[in-house]
Amino acid sequence: MDSQILILVGMFALMYFLLIRPQQKRAKDHKKVLSELKKGDEVVTNGGIVGKITSVDETFIDLEIASGVTVKVQKQGVNTKMPKGTVKS
Repeated sequence: MDSQILILVGMFALMYFLLIRPQQKRAKDHKKVLSELKKGDEVVTNGGIVGKITSVDETFIDLEIASGVTVKVQKQGVNTKMPKGTVKS
């Protein structure tokens, strides 16, 4: 009986360290990136659109995807922040 409980606890610990903890870390890092977005940053959305941020408010950003073409995107829709110079206007 004791060995079964020990195995169960071991399996839970393994699942925590291999699945749950890394996911929580990625979510925390993504939230940090979203909170630090500012005008001029170059980002990729979850839909794969690459653009430069022209304005930021509490929940939305304006993203310039081509010269003179701006779309409004939810902040949560931003996937990653790209290095400066990635977007060619």
